[in-house]
Parts: sequence; structure tokens; C-alpha cells
Amino acid sequence: MKKEKLYFYLLGAVTGICNGLFGSGGGIVAVPMLQKGGVPVKNSHATSLALTLPLSAVSAFFYACGNSFQWSDALPLIPFGLAGALAGSLLMKKIPNTLLKKVFGILLIISGGRMLLL
Repeated sequence: MKKEKLYFYLLGAVTGICNGLFGSGGGIVAVPMLQKGGVPVKNSHATSLALTLPLSAVSAFFYACGNSFQWSDALPLIPFGLAGALAGSLLMKKIPNTLLKKVFGILLIISGGRMLLL
């Protein structure tokens, strides 16, 4: 039991570090690690979102304090981001686990390729 708790504490720390460094990139780390920890596919995606919400709020606060972004740039994106989040959460209920895993994997490969090449 202690080993399992330690794994999830480490998961939280790694996710927080990645979120602070890469934006909401912590979810990219959290989902596979949650699944490896025995959390079912859809639960791992939902748990990752619940985890990255407060992490993103803290990261955004510190970036804002450091004048690293302008609220005027972010504000127009928020309503559309919220609408997309709603659509995605409703869609996830209807997508089979195997398809969700494949789509997530493809997005990871595309994101990784773009990061390497651009």
C-alpha cells in the first residue's frame, strides 16, 4: 500500500512540474501514469483533468505575476475553450476506450513530432 501511495505522490509531483513547464502538458504525463497505476482509461482522463485544473490555475497565477502573458490575449479564448471542454467531456462518454487510447496516442505522436521539428 505504501508503494502505491508513493507512486501517486510522484505522479502528482511530475504532473505539477510538467504543467508548470509546458502549460497543461501535465495531462500528457498524468494519463499514461494513471493508467499504469491501475486507473481505468476514461477515469484516468477525467482524473487528469481534475488534477490539471488547480495546477493550471497556480501556474497561470505565477506566469501572470511574472508578466509572462497578457490577459487580453487569453480572455477571448476562454469561452471557446470552455465550449470545447464541454463538447469533449460529452463525447468521451460515447467513445470506446480503445479508440480513446488510439486518438490520445496519435495526438502525443503529433505533438512530439511538432516539438522536435519546429
